[in-house]
Amino acid sequence: MQSFFDWYKNRIENDRPWLILGKGPSYDKHIDYNLSAFNLMSLNHVVDNMKVVAAHTLDLDVVTACEDSIDKNAQVLVMPWVPHVNNRAGDLDLSELIKSNRFLARMSEEGRLLYYNHLPTRKFGNDPLVEVLYFSSEAAIDLLAKAGARCIRTLGVDGGAGYGNSFSHLNSTTLLANGRKTFNKQFGPMAKTIMATGVDLAPLDIPSPIRVYVATTEAQMLAVKVLEYSIRKHASMSVEIFPMHLGGIDISRPKDEKNWPRTPFSFQRFIIPEMAGYKGRAIYLDSDMQVFKDIKDLWVLPFNDAQVLAVREPKATGRRPQFSVMLLDCEHLDWKIQDIVNRLDAGELNYENLMYDMSVAKTIRPDIDNNWNCLERYDEDQTALLHYTDMSTQPWVSSNNPLGYLWFRDLFEAIDHGFISLEYIKEHVDLGYVRPSLWYQVEHRIEDSLLLPKAAKQLDAGYKAAFTTIHPHGARAWISAGAFVKALLRQASRKSGLTALRKKIYAHFERE
Repeated sequence: MQSFFDWYKNRIENDRPWLILGKGPSYDKHIDYNLSAFNLMSLNHVVDNMKVVAAHTLDLDVVTACEDSIDKNAQVLVMPWVPHVNNRAGDLDLSELIKSNRFLARMSEEGRLLYYNHLPTRKFGNDPLVEVLYFSSEAAIDLLAKAGARCIRTLGVDGGAGYGNSFSHLNSTTLLANGRKTFNKQFGPMAKTIMATGVDLAPLDIPSPIRVYVATTEAQMLAVKVLEYSIRKHASMSVEIFPMHLGGIDISRPKDEKNWPRTPFSFQRFIIPEMAGYKGRAIYLDSDMQVFKDIKDLWVLPFNDAQVLAVREPKATGRRPQFSVMLLDCEHLDWKIQDIVNRLDAGELNYENLMYDMSVAKTIRPDIDNNWNCLERYDEDQTALLHYTDMSTQPWVSSNNPLGYLWFRDLFEAIDHGFISLEYIKEHVDLGYVRPSLWYQVEHRIEDSLLLPKAAKQLDAGYKAAFTTIHPHGARAWISAGAFVKALLRQASRKSGLTALRKKIYAHFERE
C-alpha cells in the first residue's frame, strides 16, 4: 500500500493548484468556475457528485456508503492509516481492514488506496503526521500542504451549521454527526497549517489574499510584527501585510499648522487605494493593535454600495468616531494624497472633517462590529481587535499597561515560532524604539509587565519613546535628543567610526 506522500511526489502534475470540495453551501457555486485548472479532492460524499483526482475521507462509514462513486469518480481513495468508525477513531488499521473489506482490498491491489498518518492514533512508516482535531477538511488541507502543495482553494468548506442544497438529503444522517455545534471549529487548524507551511490557502469564491495595510513608522515595526503574528495565527486564509511607510508614496505637509497630521502616519490611510492599484478590497489598521479573531470575518463583509466600512464607537465610551479600522473598496475610491493636501490648503477640507468624518469618502457605512476596534478594553469572548490607543502606555513603551500581558503572550509565541527573532527585538531596544525593560522581560519570559521587579523597571528611568508625536517643525517622527544620541552611540560601536557619528549628530541638531 502506498502512502499519499510517495504518491504525491511521483505525480507529473503535482505543481497544479488543488481545489478541495466540501458539502457546505458554497459547493453549489462550482458550476460558476472552470475547474479544469485544478487537481480536485473531494471530502466524504462529494465524490457522489463529480469526478476527482482524490476522494478523501476519515470515516470507514463513508467508504461503505460511497463505494460505487469512489470506484467510478476517483482516481485514488485517501484515508488515515487508522480510519474512523462512527465518527470516532477506529481500532483497526488499513492493513487489517483490507483482509475483511473487499472494496478496500481491491483498491489496494489496484494501487488506488493511499494512506497517511494522523494524530492521535498510531502511525505506520516515517511520513509526516497530519493533525486531525474536528473535521476532514482540516486534515485534507494539512495533508496537501505537508505533501508540498503550494496553492489550495476550497468550495463548500464554509463553517456554519448547514450543507449546501446539493447535499440536503444528508441533513438527517451525517450533518454534524460528530457532535460539534458548527463547522467553524475547522478554521483554527487551517490557520495553524498556513502558519506552519506557508501554503496559499483561500476559498475559491473569496478575493485572495486578504490585504492588510498598516499605518506605521520604522519605530513601530516591532508592534507591527506582533500585530501581523496575531492576524496570521487566527486567519483561515492567506494574508498579505503592507507596512505603509514602505509604500514609496510621499505625503507632503499641509501649509496650515492646524491641518498637520497628529502622527507621522495619520495621513497614510489615504494612500491605500493608490498602493492597491485602485483594485479590490483593502483593510486598514493602525500599528498599535492586536487581533484575536479570524480577520476573514472582516474581509468578507458586503459593501452594500458603500466605499468605506467603518466601526461605530459605542456611545458609552465617550470616544470620538474612529476610522482606525476600515474596509475600503479601492476600485471606487479615487484618493490621491496630494489632491487631499491641496484641498486642505485651499480650505475645502480641514483636519477635523478629514480625520473624524472621513469626508473624502462619498458613502460610509458603520457596518463593522465594534468588537473589531476595542479601545483599551478586552473581553475574552467578544474582542476581535484590541487597540492600544494611549500612546504613553502601549505595552512596548510602558510597563504599566494592564492589558500588556496579552501583547507579550503573542510576542513570546512569535519568538517561539521563529516569526520574530531575538536579534530584531534587541535592535529595536538598542535604537530606543521600545523601552529598555522590554529586553529584560523577554529574557526572563515575564508575560505580565506589571510583575517586573523594581530593578527591571528602573531600566526605563528617563526613557522617552522614540516616536510620540509630530515634531513641531516638520512632519516626521520626533525622537528625543537623548534617545537619538544613545541610538547613534550604539550604532557607532557596531558599525561606524567616530567621524561618521559626529556628522550624524551635527546634522540632526542642525535640523532642530
